[in-house]
Amino acid sequence: MGRVIDYALARRAVLRDLRRGTLTRLDVCDAHPELVRAARSIGHRLDARCPVCGDPGLRVVTYVYGDKLKAANGRVISTEAELARLGAAHDEFACYDVEVCTGCRWNHLRRQRSEEHTSELQSRFGI
Repeated sequence: MGRVIDYALARRAVLRDLRRGTLTRLDVCDAHPELVRAARSIGHRLDARCPVCGDPGLRVVTYVYGDKLKAANGRVISTEAELARLGAAHDEFACYDVEVCTGCRWNHLRRQRSEEHTSELQSRFGI
């Protein structure tokens, strides 16, 4: 596994600005219809309520991006097994976990992580 970037501080800042009135609900509840559809269909339910509307329909959608992913580039990943298959077939790609409310359309990037896999020879001999 490569590096992980957590966006919890940025999320808190957006929610703080929403409470203060610096941002409006229109500014933060702007998920694209395809993102909301992905969240409803294959997103993983979170054990939390939406921080904006309180709806229990808060979900996480995971997208993958990488230069060598070809057809899988920009694709939604629905299972850990699917992610493992991509990891076995490709050396490097990035995963983006997006928090989405299916009620009010709140969305925020939760985490970015780079998946870096080296072959056995590379790890053993530093090639």
